[in-house]
Amino acid sequence: MSPEVSIFGVYVPSLLLCAPPAFFLAALVKQTLALLGLYRFVWHKGLFDVAVFICALGVVLQILSKVSR
Repeated sequence: MSPEVSIFGVYVPSLLLCAPPAFFLAALVKQTLALLGLYRFVWHKGLFDVAVFICALGVVLQILSKVSR
């Protein structure tokens, strides 16, 4: 995957394009964890949510790097 994508002549970082799907994936994971009641085992919910987003972003980037080959 290239570091930049040209959209109508404007170069946009590819990480910026991967962030919205990662956000929705992280929201789905957070909702599932909340429904299962697993947040009671988490010490700091905000830090945990950031870590879930970073993991989701890594998954999205991994999937896109496999597809773009």
